[in-house]
Amino acid sequence: MVDRSNIQVELIKLVGGERLLRLTEPLSGLALEKKLDPQKPVVSQKKNLLGVFEAALARAELTPA
Repeated sequence: MVDRSNIQVELIKLVGGERLLRLTEPLSGLALEKKLDPQKPVVSQKKNLLGVFEAALARAELTPA
């Protein structure tokens, strides 16, 4: 089961002014990052990326190593 409290969220500003949103889960080592669209609100982009990340974590839990 995915524990949202373990997901770390980082907003990274690049040298050129662009921003990345990085999500990581330390226990599994899974990380996902996406360049943010400056024309869209960060909150909605974070929500969408979090949904994708949680689905990837759930799938990784179901897939045997």
